[in-house]
Amino acid sequence: MVNTTYQVQGMTCGHCVSAVSAEVGAIAGVREVQVDLGSGRVTVSSDQPLDVEVVRAAVDEAGYDLVEA
Repeated sequence: MVNTTYQVQGMTCGHCVSAVSAEVGAIAGVREVQVDLGSGRVTVSSDQPLDVEVVRAAVDEAGYDLVEA
């Protein structure tokens, strides 16, 4: 299991958390997504390391910006 933390900008509410969790959670190999709304940190547990551009696209689809990995 690989845990990776990303910084996401623009999340302000529970709906934001749900949207990011759903989009990132749909990436193949992702087992768990934990979002800390206050800090903007998104921690992803996956079977193998994820391509940051795939994560960026999922966060973008949810309507937010991945600012660092």
